[in-house]
Amino acid sequence: MPEQTLDTPQDLALLRLGSLLRERGYRFVTPTPLTHQQVNQRAGNALANDLRDVFGWSRPFATGTLDEDIVALMEQAQVLQPHPQGWISRVRFSSLGEDLYVHSRFPTEDSDAVFFGPDTYRFTRLLRDYLAHAEQPLRRIVDIGCGAGPGAITAAQLRPHAEVMALDINPRALAMTCVNARQAGVHNLRVQHSDLLRDVDGQFDLIVANPPYMLDAQQRTYRHGGGKHGAGLSLAIFDTAMERLAPGGTLLLYTGVAIFAGEDPLLEAIRLSLRDTGWDWDYQEIDPDVFGEELQKPAYAEAERIACVALRLTYQPGQPQRQEKAATNA
Repeated sequence: MPEQTLDTPQDLALLRLGSLLRERGYRFVTPTPLTHQQVNQRAGNALANDLRDVFGWSRPFATGTLDEDIVALMEQAQVLQPHPQGWISRVRFSSLGEDLYVHSRFPTEDSDAVFFGPDTYRFTRLLRDYLAHAEQPLRRIVDIGCGAGPGAITAAQLRPHAEVMALDINPRALAMTCVNARQAGVHNLRVQHSDLLRDVDGQFDLIVANPPYMLDAQQRTYRHGGGKHGAGLSLAIFDTAMERLAPGGTLLLYTGVAIFAGEDPLLEAIRLSLRDTGWDWDYQEIDPDVFGEELQKPAYAEAERIACVALRLTYQPGQPQRQEKAATNA
């Protein structure tokens, strides 16, 4: 598949819109969907009054709320959508460090919606911590299922001499990653369509991923993890990494898992796969309880909680014994 580039008038207008928001001091930290919904339902929050209301909280706004420069760029970027109460933005902009990332508006109902939220902050913090201590050379880095691009862009910023690839099956995600990469000023990032690593060649020194891990009745790309309890895509990435890591290379997987009767089925599957290898790995809970509202759905009727977890797996061929360091906070 060809490399994705920033070449449409809509993408360029979206880039200029993000730049203008930065110039005006715009910042917004994206909360969970439940928090977002609850805040928007408070009295006085039905309509937007400023930039954060429009591009952060995804509230409708009346004509005249935004100045002409902002509205003109929204029209050019094709993100200005009519609404019964006036207009609404089809995108959000969220802060990550000093950068702004464009992604899908709230609520993220479209099948090709592009995710950004609390998991993004945890994932990139995990990645930054790993890169701060990584000693092995990192020549080729890939982010599988890049979404809005925060993993790949963070890696490109912290390893400017590495070849970094951002992969996704969602064209909308790839387009937004291109905008966000240009906004962040990175030049060593290649954005490309790929189902896992099937459309790219070679081995990688670092594979990172923050895949969807929920069971979604609509099977939206950004949210549905597949498998019995949402771990299908996480396990597919794990299997792919075992085939495509360079010697000494590392998989850094941030994901979620439904816990049943105190047992973590993802951890058990990973233990089984690595039992006879000489690979070094560790597994930890990052947050023991997220998306509690999902437990009300039939798919999670037997689950006691949903946890965010992180796997670090390093390829060490020829070692006589596996060095396992598994830890949970259950």
